[in-house]
This record gives sequence, structure tokens and C-alpha cells, in this order.
Amino acid sequence: MTDLQELFGKGQRALIKIEGMSCNDCEHHIKAALAGAGADNVEASWKKGEAQFTWTAGVSDSTLKSAIRAAGYRPGEIRVPDQALQENTPPKPEKTYGESPDPDYDLIIIGAGSAAFAGAIKASEAGYRVGIVEKGTIGGTCVNIGCVPSKALLKAGEAYWQAGHHPIEGISTSAGAIDLGAVVAQKDALVSDLRKTKYTDLVAAYGFEVIQGFARFTSPDTIVVEGNSISARMFIVATGASPAIPPIPGLADTGYLTSTTALDLKEIPGRLAVIGANAIGLELGQFFQHAGSSVTFIDIADRIAPFEEPEVSDILSKVITGQGGTVYTGAQVLKVEQAGEHIDIHISVSGRQLVMPADKILVATGRRPNTDGLDLEIAGIETGNTGAITVDGYLRTTNPRVFAAGDVTGSPQFVYVSAYEGAMAVDNALLDAGREVDLRGLPWVTFTLPQVASAGITEAQAHASGRNVIVSILPLSAVPRALVNHDTAGLVKLVADSASRQLLGASIISENAGEVIQSAVLAIRHNITVDELAGTFHPYLTMAESIKLAAQTFDRDVSKLSCCAA
Repeated sequence: MTDLQELFGKGQRALIKIEGMSCNDCEHHIKAALAGAGADNVEASWKKGEAQFTWTAGVSDSTLKSAIRAAGYRPGEIRVPDQALQENTPPKPEKTYGESPDPDYDLIIIGAGSAAFAGAIKASEAGYRVGIVEKGTIGGTCVNIGCVPSKALLKAGEAYWQAGHHPIEGISTSAGAIDLGAVVAQKDALVSDLRKTKYTDLVAAYGFEVIQGFARFTSPDTIVVEGNSISARMFIVATGASPAIPPIPGLADTGYLTSTTALDLKEIPGRLAVIGANAIGLELGQFFQHAGSSVTFIDIADRIAPFEEPEVSDILSKVITGQGGTVYTGAQVLKVEQAGEHIDIHISVSGRQLVMPADKILVATGRRPNTDGLDLEIAGIETGNTGAITVDGYLRTTNPRVFAAGDVTGSPQFVYVSAYEGAMAVDNALLDAGREVDLRGLPWVTFTLPQVASAGITEAQAHASGRNVIVSILPLSAVPRALVNHDTAGLVKLVADSASRQLLGASIISENAGEVIQSAVLAIRHNITVDELAGTFHPYLTMAESIKLAAQTFDRDVSKLSCCAA
């Protein structure tokens, strides 16, 4: 291969892509490596995944790449800024499906949340022209109206509750009045900061463009935004999802809350009814309960947290009612109506009809994909019954030039799944990677008090798929950390294949369950057996030890083991 320096001559400024940089220290390592190999005026950016330098006499591209590898990083293409070498330029997709002869962008992403930014960063790093179209606030659900603000409130509610309710004898604490306005203001400040540092600041750092406005397709490879027609070689739809509102008679007239509007309340409702007792309803409902509301949870399923193991649902229900909440399961909301200063909720449960008064209603009955108004049919993009965009295992839609990622596809609605799919969509759409979605061992967490965390499949799912399994259930009363905490409301349940003994699923309800579950995720992903799990080191007096104890429980009575018994 012709040496790159011979092509451009000494003294030429050049750029090299580098994988593996993740912090400022990485930049220093790269600078030292390239300077040691003979490059001058080295600059490195871990955010952009690249370094720039000046060619000097006698320095070859192979020498520079060897220096980068020796420093522990992976060198990529070398090019002169604004003039990519043909042999190192990422392959562009072939012109098919009516592509415009000279498109405005290589990639347009509709939406500006986690899936969109993961994809935009990946494509920008590969040298493509990328535009993101966003009709609202940059950052999507997670940072603005989802994970970040809700968990900030949950932590506040937990602190307030525990100030007045703890199990330690000899220590007297109390909780005074709660200033919800101040709590919400602190939450808003955090959201604003993270939106800036994790989203808006990255636009300039990676060099893609944000186009403000609502996008709709006008052809298979063209959209219009605020009257401007925009073409692209490839598209990714990553428009997320929004709260789904059930058609309950009278509901629209009550000023109900959703998971979005509930985050901005400035006063604690006296009586709150939560329709829907899955993750969102349980988290926000328990927050208001901890803050002083009288909360009633209503769900049409036969138990709260209906997608968790039944043993987990049972414990969580007892915790909520023990903290003063009311739970109605197998309940249908017939209608709601304004009754003076309060709202009457008519429900049917166990053959009885009840009327419950409430000051506010929180509707938490799931989320629906944001596809309205995109004119997907014009682009030949099919959707399912819920409005979710139909994709294959590679995230391709029925239009070969359009991929989709995240909540809009009906995938599990977690920010880390959206980011994973956003990056994968770029890999497959632009880089021809042929990667297929693999959610094996996927974890999820409900941030109640105590937390609920699960990964893999449940016992019922294993039976439904025809698998023979063995099951271990460990109560927290057998976990030393829980005993030290004087809080044994919880358990660990493991599901393993009966023949291979490989771990298939795990469910935990305990303090820090969201942290503990990660060891189960790795075990499931890497086909680790419960015997291997039981044989690994787990630090004593941590909740993480509960995984080891649960694995031991398949064959031993852990109540008869000494502390730290192997």
C-alpha cells in the first residue's frame, strides 16, 4: 500500500480515528504515543474518537498505528481533514428505492433522544453527514420527562420517608413538612444540566446538525420539515413513545395526571388514585405515598407488577399496604366523574362495584409509539396494531432505506435498549455490519422501596417455552446484609435449566436490587451455571452476596451454613 505521507507530503495536517478512548487520560496517552512515533502538534479528543497531528519526515502510517495499538487503543482510518482517502472512506449505500441523485445528508434521524444520539454519534465518528430532526426539546424522554427526573423525585421521597420510618432502635428521627416546590426545582436544575452536558453540548462535539421542527415523509427517501424538503441516503426513525390513555368514560374531564405532568406538581395531593400498577405507576405512586398522599393503586391484572415473578409481586404488595397504601387488583375502572372538589372513581372488583373519592388521578397504563403524523405509509413503512413501526431483527423497516430504533419499534422501553438499537441501526444501515438484536439477559429495574430488579426469563416464561427448569427462592431473612439492615422484606429467585444448570433468569426485591442484578445479567449472557455462580467470590455483608446464596440454595440449606460459607 502506498504510504499516506507520500500521498500528502510532510507537513500535512492529518486525522486518525481511534477506538477505545473514554476519558481525558486517554487523550494524554494517545498524544504521547503519537508524539513518540514522530508526529508533531498532536491533538486528541476522546469524545470525537480521533486525533489530529502533523506529518513529519520519515514517519509512516504503519508506525503511527503501531504506536496507538501499543498504547492499548485501536487505530482506524487516517485522512486529511476535508479530504477522506478513498480506501478508508466508509462504504456508502447503493442508490436504490428511488434515492435522490444528490441527497442532502447521508443519514437523517427523526427524534433526538437516546436512540437518536447513539446513532448520530456512531455515524458522525464514521465520517457521515448526519442530521437530527426534533420537534420538541432535545434529549428525548429519559433525561427530560422519564428516568432522570422521576428517579430524582423517588430519591427525595425515599429520604423523606426514611427520616420518619427506620428500624434502628435508640435513634429518634422525624420528617418535617415537605416543600415539593423546592424538590421539583432541584429536579429541574438537574435535568437542565444533564440535557446540556449529555445532549446539546455533544452536537458541536461530534459535528452533526439538529434541525428543529416536525418531520413527515413525502417519499421513500425524502421528508419535509417546516416546509423544507430534505433528502437522505438513509433514515432512522427514533421518535420514542408517549403515555397511553385508556378510554375511560369521564376521564378526559378530570384533569388527570400522566407520568409527565405528575413530575411538575408543586403540592402533594391529599388522595391520589393510580390507574396502572406496573413500574411507572408503582414508582410515582409510592413517591407520593412517601410524601404524604393517601394512595390507592388500581390494576386490571390479578396482581401488581404483573410482569414480575408472582413472589415478587406479593412482597411488593405487602410492603405498599404496610406503608399505608391501598391496592385493588383484578379491578376495572368503569367511569370517573367530577364531584365538586373531588373526583369519584367507579370500579368493579371481585363482583362488587365501589366508588372511591380522589383529589387527583395518575394514569400509568403504558406508553404508545409516537408515529402519528409521520406519514409513514407514503414512505412504504408498515406499523403494527399499536402503531409501533415494524422492524426485522436488524432494525430494518419495510422500506429498505429506513431503519427504526427504540420505543417507537415496540422494543422494551428502557433507555439502554434505545441507545443499543440506535447504534446498531447505524451499524446496519451505513456500515453493513449485519448485527442482529440480542436482548438475552436484558435487565430491568423498578425503583420502588425496596427496589425490584429482574433479568432473563421468568419461571412461567420458561415453562411456556417448553423448558424444564429448576428454581431457587431465597428469602432476605437468609441474607446477612438484610439482617444487619433490620429489613428482610424481599427475596431472590433464580431460574435455571434443569439439564445444563445454566442460569436463565433472576428476580430480586431488596435494597440495591438494581446493582445486584448485574451479576445475573453477565451469568445469563455468558451461559454460566448456578454452580459456577455459587463458586464465585461475593463480598460478605453486601446485598450482592444474595445471588451467591440463592445459587447455593439449589442444593443446600443455606440456613445451616456458617457466615461466608463456600
